[in-house]
Amino acid sequence: MLFNKFKTQVVDTEHALPGRPTRPFGLAERHRALDAPLVTDEVPEGYEVALFGLGCFWGAEEVFWQVPGVWSTSVGYAGGTTPNPTYEEVCSGLTGHTEAVRVVYDPAKVSYADLVAAFYEVHDPTQGMRQGNDVGTQYRSAIYTTSPEQEQVAREITERYQPELTKRGYDRITTEIKPAPEYYYAEDYHQQYLLKNPHGYRCHSATGIKVPR
Repeated sequence: MLFNKFKTQVVDTEHALPGRPTRPFGLAERHRALDAPLVTDEVPEGYEVALFGLGCFWGAEEVFWQVPGVWSTSVGYAGGTTPNPTYEEVCSGLTGHTEAVRVVYDPAKVSYADLVAAFYEVHDPTQGMRQGNDVGTQYRSAIYTTSPEQEQVAREITERYQPELTKRGYDRITTEIKPAPEYYYAEDYHQQYLLKNPHGYRCHSATGIKVPR
């Protein structure tokens, strides 16, 4: 019953899994595509962090590591309650997390606005707790901001994008825009998954509608 309920409704703290104090698995040292550090708890001076949820994180990460100016990416879990969750726990709907991509970028080479535009253009932000055939709270659309400036940009672009979607018959944008919560890295086999598995799964739920520049 709880599993079915929390596939479409974010679990509350009372029903969330307890998690654990530390990450229960190891991670590679280097990013396979960008040859940068994979774990980027410390970022180079002048660089910034963006955090997005846009459905299955395999294809989402591939999009961002190909953007010029992006230094490193990783996939993980954000927006929930359970500390240091596993993939299986997140997929149960009992952690509250969404699958997320953490992007470390050089703002002198790529703007946050361009990253938000890319985010919107590669998924359908109107689908609520799903992307395409992937159903569950872990597939919800989210922009987690790391500064007031990021929040302002995210909200401005969202407001600009909504009329374009409405004209094409889409519903309201359901993307949650919140200050960045704790981010937990996903298991190593998820990191740069589509580089390791070139014919692996990619979610194809993009609307095909561009964000007005």
